[in-house]
Amino acid sequence: MSKKGIFITIYTLGIILSLLFHIDFGVKTARNLLDFTIHMMKVLPFAFILIGLFDVWVPKKTIEERLGKEAGLKAHLTAFILAAPLAGGLYVSLPAAAMLYEKGASLDVVLTFLGASTLVRIPMMIFEASFMGIKFTLARLSVSIPLVIISSIIMAKFLERT
Repeated sequence: MSKKGIFITIYTLGIILSLLFHIDFGVKTARNLLDFTIHMMKVLPFAFILIGLFDVWVPKKTIEERLGKEAGLKAHLTAFILAAPLAGGLYVSLPAAAMLYEKGASLDVVLTFLGASTLVRIPMMIFEASFMGIKFTLARLSVSIPLVIISSIIMAKFLERT
């Protein structure tokens, strides 16, 4: 049995024993696992359908032109626009980023997309602006957006070398 299989077996046995003997920590863990699984089943199928449709409907040439190595700063800004309406966090953004990379987006733009997907989600910005104020949100974005782009370019250059 692989290490992964051993871990899953031990985890499953731990949850079963916790449920049988009413061990609070294990019962909470089982509930959290069930809640997370239900949440994932609500979000992921729709996200994968949309990613699949995007993959089929948007030609590879379009992605290469708009998000490829030659696209420059516009590609990074486009990545922010693509990431803003995404819901579901990184477990939706990662498959979308993989699809963009496979279709010809440059690595630095893909990294910008991943950073943007955690930074500029529209529902989160609305929530933030309502509690912290629009000035705070704009200040955070004006600092964060250039930092995400710069760090993505640096990381891509490093990763491409290694």
